[in-house]
Amino acid sequence: MGYEPIETASVDELRALQRERLAATLTNAYNNIDHYRQAFDAAGVHPDDVGGLDGLAKLPFLVKDHLRDAYPFGMFAVPREQLVRVHASSGTTGKPTVVGYTRNDLDVWSTVVARSIYAAGGRPGDLLHNSYGYGLFTGGLGAHYGAERLGCTVIPMGGGQTEKQIQLIVDFEPKLITVTPSYCLNLVEEMERRGIDPAATSLKIGIFGAEPWTEGMRSEIETRVGIDAVDIYGLSEVIGPGVAQECVETKDGLTIWEDHFYPEIIDPETGEVLPDGEEGELVITSLTKEALPVIRYRTRDITRLLPGTARTMRRLARVTGRSDDMLIIRGVNVYPSQIEHELMKVDGLSPHYQLHKHTDGTMASLTVRVEAASAIDGVEAARLADLAQRQIKSMVGVTAGVDVVAPGQVPRSEGKAQRVV
Repeated sequence: MGYEPIETASVDELRALQRERLAATLTNAYNNIDHYRQAFDAAGVHPDDVGGLDGLAKLPFLVKDHLRDAYPFGMFAVPREQLVRVHASSGTTGKPTVVGYTRNDLDVWSTVVARSIYAAGGRPGDLLHNSYGYGLFTGGLGAHYGAERLGCTVIPMGGGQTEKQIQLIVDFEPKLITVTPSYCLNLVEEMERRGIDPAATSLKIGIFGAEPWTEGMRSEIETRVGIDAVDIYGLSEVIGPGVAQECVETKDGLTIWEDHFYPEIIDPETGEVLPDGEEGELVITSLTKEALPVIRYRTRDITRLLPGTARTMRRLARVTGRSDDMLIIRGVNVYPSQIEHELMKVDGLSPHYQLHKHTDGTMASLTVRVEAASAIDGVEAARLADLAQRQIKSMVGVTAGVDVVAPGQVPRSEGKAQRVV
C-alpha cells in the first residue's frame, strides 16, 4: 500500500478531488495573477467556463518565457511577504525563472517527496544520503525535507566532494541515495579506483532524477552497485522533485501524483491534446499550489501517459528527451537518450558520452564521443566505433560519426550531465 490512502483511492474519488481543486486553482490564478487574467481574457475564457478537467484545453499554455517575463516576483498569487522560500533556475540562457512557496506549499512538497521515497522503498528510520545540490536548485532541499517528513535520517551531502561522498557512504552505511544517474556512475568509478566494491556497500535503493536516463543505464547501475534504481521526476516550475515517482515493486514508469498535478500530453507542434498512450509533450496543471499555480505548463519533456499499476494514478513512461533538446540531423529527429540506448547495447562501451553537433550552412552532422569501458588499443577502439555507428544507423536512422576514447576523457559533472555540445 502507499504512504497515503489517496494513492489507492478509486478513479472516481480521484477525479472528483481533481475537479474540486482545479476550480479553486483557476479562481486563485485569475483573481491574483495579471498574466493569467490577461491570457484568459485574450482567449475569451473565464474560469467558470472551463467546466471541469475536460475543459482545460480551452485555456492557453504557460511557457518558461512567461515566467522569465515576470521576473522576479510577478507570477505570485500571494504577497511576497507570505512566501517562506524562493528557488530559481541558473538563468544561463537569460533571466532565471523564480519560484516561490507558501508554508502550505512547502508542506505539500514535503509530502509528495515523502510519498515518492516511500514508493521507492524507503521507510521511516532509514538513512538517506542526499547528493542532490543544495541552494537555489530545488533538488537538494526538496529531497531533504521530503525524507525528513517520511522519518528518514538525512545525510545532507549535496553535490561534489566525491572523495568525501564515498567516505560517508562507507562510514555511515546509508540504505538510500538520491543522486543524478551520471554522478552516481562517477561515484562508482571512484570507488572502484580506490579498491572499494560498490556492490558491497550498504546502499540498497537509488532514487535518480534531474536528467533523462535509459533502461541500459539502470541495468548498469543496478549491476555495479547492487541496488534497486528507480526514477523520480519533477521540475522547479511545477514544484521541484516529487511530481512523479517510479514504484520499486513494478519499475514500470513514474506514478504521477495526480491529486496535486494534473497531466496532459500534447502534440508539441500543434498543441492538440493526445489520448493516453500516445507520445508527446507533457503539460502539467498544479492543483494545490498557492504561491505559484501553474496552468497548462509546457514542460518540453517527451513521454506518454499510461494506466496506473502499483497505484490508482496514471504513470508517465520514461522521459525520452525534451522537445527543445531534440536534434535534427539531415531530417531525422534525434534525442540524446536514443543514442544512449544504442550505445549501451555495445559491449565494451561505457555510459559516458557526449553528442557533438556540427553545422555547415544549413546541414547538421553529429559525432558521438563515447568512452570505452576499459583501456583498449586503437584497433579495438575502431572496432567498437564501427559497431556503435552501425547500431545507431540501424535503430535511430541517422548516420553519426563515433569517436571511442579512453576512460576518463568525457567531461564529468557533479550534477546534470551535459549531453549535447
